[in-house]
Amino acid sequence: MFQLLQRAWKWSVSHESTIQLLAFVGGLPAVVTGLFLLWSGAVSTPARWTLSVLIVGVWLGCVLILRQRVIFPMQTLTNLLDALREGDYSVRSRRGHQSDSLGEVMATVNRLGETLLAGRQRATEATALLRAVMAEIDVAVFTFDGKGCLRLINRAGAALLDRPENELLYRHAKEIGLEECLEGDGTRTLARQFPGRNGTRWGLRRTGFREGGYSHQLLVLADLSRPLREEERAAWQRLIRVLGHELNNSLTPIQSIAQSLTSMLGRPEALRSADWREDFEQGLRVIAGRAGALDRFLNGYARLARLPEPSLQPIALKTLIERTASLETRLTIHIHPPPDEITMRLDPDQIEQALINLIRNAADAVVPTGGTVHVSWATREPFVEILVEDEGPGLADTANLFVPFFTTKRDGNGIGLVVSREIAEAHGGSLSLENRPNARRGCRATLRMPERR
Repeated sequence: MFQLLQRAWKWSVSHESTIQLLAFVGGLPAVVTGLFLLWSGAVSTPARWTLSVLIVGVWLGCVLILRQRVIFPMQTLTNLLDALREGDYSVRSRRGHQSDSLGEVMATVNRLGETLLAGRQRATEATALLRAVMAEIDVAVFTFDGKGCLRLINRAGAALLDRPENELLYRHAKEIGLEECLEGDGTRTLARQFPGRNGTRWGLRRTGFREGGYSHQLLVLADLSRPLREEERAAWQRLIRVLGHELNNSLTPIQSIAQSLTSMLGRPEALRSADWREDFEQGLRVIAGRAGALDRFLNGYARLARLPEPSLQPIALKTLIERTASLETRLTIHIHPPPDEITMRLDPDQIEQALINLIRNAADAVVPTGGTVHVSWATREPFVEILVEDEGPGLADTANLFVPFFTTKRDGNGIGLVVSREIAEAHGGSLSLENRPNARRGCRATLRMPERR
């Protein structure tokens, strides 16, 4: 019964009235006792009435003041919370600096307002940045709600459809010609023509997200026609640079040997020597052999537009390396063969091309400052390792050595090492470059090939 009365009391009487009634009841015994003692004592009538009015007035005044002291802070707190709920984060309480419990509550509400204000500023700045990025990017971006109506579009999207944004917003995807983009795979290539662009191939990406508790779809359309054309042009340029590099590496020694033979013909004393015919024939054989190998190499590129498959045949490694080293005429290449002859199944034209690149790079490193180039090889099962070592300045940047078109030489084009590694990998091997261990300077190229006999 008491609980029912207490619950009925809570429902029928407000918080302010409860505080006022409790203050009234709390002071009532003291007032009644004071009035009883006052009127039962030997006090004059004017004094009794004066004191009675003073006691009752002070009692009722305290009750009213207590009510106001409770109501006003609660009203202030309510106004602060209402302002926060309405999005006005600039309102603050002046009691937030006081050290009592009510001041702590007001200070907490003030800090909450500052936090919400900072969060709204960050959200506003992020939204402004997002809109600026969407407006500037050259990719069409669309946002559709669950019913398929357009909710957001950027400048590129409006240009793609060749219509102003205000005419496109809140229209169904079918009305603006994008219904097929909201169906099928979310990532695919779309072939179609749009009113505002000349491209015919588009990269489509579609993903879902939720906003306000409702599902939406984000659609992105990127023109692939121009990047594909640029990539095709770049591929042709890379192919031409590769072919030019290989032609230059092979034609330079051919030209040098041809000039030597021409100068020999112009000196009668050279023709009177006993071994001039042998030197002449050897030079012509080198020119004919290298020209034939280069022709086969280029024909493979022309047929497949890639590195041709290796044509394996047995070959003595020493003979191949000596023939390749003789093409470098700027200095003498020091060759260190192993005790036993090694015969392998390789594509001699491709391996010779790879060795030309490695020996030429080593010679480029030592010619300006002086030094030597050494070529050696050995069996380390199941591979045969061919080492090309120089005494040049070494490698300063080893991370980008095999990046196409990366070069540290003034006239280089960054092709030779890439082609050489492709040749090694086509044979099932590998190519690595490093600074020479246990040496103060110089570089070592290791061409590792599987041991096939």
